Amino acid sequence: MKLEEKGVGLHVNILPGEYYVTNRPATIHTLLGSCVSACLFDPVNRVVGMNHFLLSNRRYAMELPTCMSEAGRYGIHAMELVINEMLKIGAKRSNLRAKAFGGGSIYLNPEVKDNFYCVGEVNTRFIREFLKNDGIPLVAEDLGGEKARVIHFLFDDYSVHVKKIGKTTASGLLQTERQFWLKNIETQEKIKPLAEVWK
Repeated sequence: MKLEEKGVGLHVNILPGEYYVTNRPATIHTLLGSCVSACLFDPVNRVVGMNHFLLSNRRYAMELPTCMSEAGRYGIHAMELVINEMLKIGAKRSNLRAKAFGGGSIYLNPEVKDNFYCVGEVNTRFIREFLKNDGIPLVAEDLGGEKARVIHFLFDDYSVHVKKIGKTTASGLLQTERQFWLKNIETQEKIKPLAEVWK
């Protein structure tokens, strides 16, 4: 992540797989295509956090709740990381509120058929399910659709400023996200435990 001092607070840019939490003035921003960011805040203790995640799997079980799927395990990990870091610096879980963004369906090449092209929908389902199951109110969202988004999450009033980006501008972003997706799948497959065979 890139940190840059500007005026009264930090400007923090997060990339796929990253998160940032703070109890000091800051603006956290990122660029989202299929990925999703949860912007979390505790308005009582003045703590904020934001992540940027993508559920990576070769196959998605559309009939199962996303949180119970193989891909969902990685989403839960991404959410718990940011929540636990917020709790460490003074947030209370019962005070947490959320705003969620991203999950766009922007197709690079309709002739290439793999499950990357349903990632936006899967990420959108996941974040709604996770927050509902965890009892964290989702007070605002801008999820799905066919455009990428640049978002800026402000510590001062917990507002999120969203700028939509067309498919042409977002093509490089989607290439990057697809490579991130494939790399995560490869990593997951390398660390999967081998099955034991009992005779």
